[in-house]
Amino acid sequence: MKDAILRTLRFLGLGFLEPVVRLAAGEDSKKNTIEILKKIVAPIASILLFLGVWYTGSKSLFNTEANYTIEKARKEQGQVEADKVKACIESGDLSCQPNTLPSPSQVWASYKLLLKDHNTITADKKAFKLRTAALNEKRVAQGKEPIVYTGRPSFVDQIKTSIKTVFAGFLLALLIATPIGIIIGLSETLRTSFNWLIQILKPVSPVVWLLLVFMIVKTMTKDATGDTSFIISFISVGLCSMWATLVNTAMGVSSVDKDYINVAKVLKLGALQKIFKVILPASLPLIFTGLRITLSVAWMVLIAIELLAQSPGLGSFVWEEFQNGANDSNSKIIVAMFVIGFIGFLLDRIMLTIQKFISFDKNEGI
Repeated sequence: MKDAILRTLRFLGLGFLEPVVRLAAGEDSKKNTIEILKKIVAPIASILLFLGVWYTGSKSLFNTEANYTIEKARKEQGQVEADKVKACIESGDLSCQPNTLPSPSQVWASYKLLLKDHNTITADKKAFKLRTAALNEKRVAQGKEPIVYTGRPSFVDQIKTSIKTVFAGFLLALLIATPIGIIIGLSETLRTSFNWLIQILKPVSPVVWLLLVFMIVKTMTKDATGDTSFIISFISVGLCSMWATLVNTAMGVSSVDKDYINVAKVLKLGALQKIFKVILPASLPLIFTGLRITLSVAWMVLIAIELLAQSPGLGSFVWEEFQNGANDSNSKIIVAMFVIGFIGFLLDRIMLTIQKFISFDKNEGI
């Protein structure tokens, strides 16, 4: 039972909980207690330290900005006005609070507010759908387009849009980079011939890829009536992020043990059989390393691309809050920052779990 639990924890990437299971099973208490302190207590302490430093820093910046505001009011409008500003700040009135780095509690409050806003918008969508159900049935029967909800998306809706965009871009990168990487990896002549192009295109900025894709998509969809921002976003994400997969695939294919190739020749396997039964299984660890990097890069460049392409995702959310300049805008931006980081971590863990499941590579990854 214990061994099964330990294997499950390792498979799920929760190996840091192993000492707890071993201690509960009565194994070496001193050793496992030290491991618990290292792997569980120390990380929790680091989180508390981070929150403490964050709170202290935000409080210091708040006081600095508040004192500057009060002093400015005193110099420009006199002591009476300065006293009014000071009283307003101390009262907690949002209209006169310094707009600086928010505290952890303010960020948590903004997170709950965003969830509440999502529930409100979801209820409005359902109500709208019920109100227009009968009318839409008639419109569809008459061959007309149904009436759709055009209200603003919630924060959760924007997260879903970003995830959909990044997976579409990742799939595009996979479909382009993997076949090209296999072809290049099989031929030293092709690797030499196209290496210069790969090395030049690989470091190109996401902004440049976006502009290039924008030119092409806008030209090809001139008569289209739908929104092309999603198409522009996911193609740009795919082109920005595919290079790690292409390079790693080519490297993996080219470094397959020659003995495997010779065995394939002895067995007289066809070209496709040799690729799918010998080359790909042998190069799978490197290919998956490239895919993990590709997905991470795709998620990182997504925010900038969504911002510029005006796609209704997290990039658009961050930019709108920055421009909004409301008292809770900074808090919402930090909420988005943590959500972006957490989703990026989950995407990497998902790829690592898939790699462990379908390959024989024993490397745990970092």
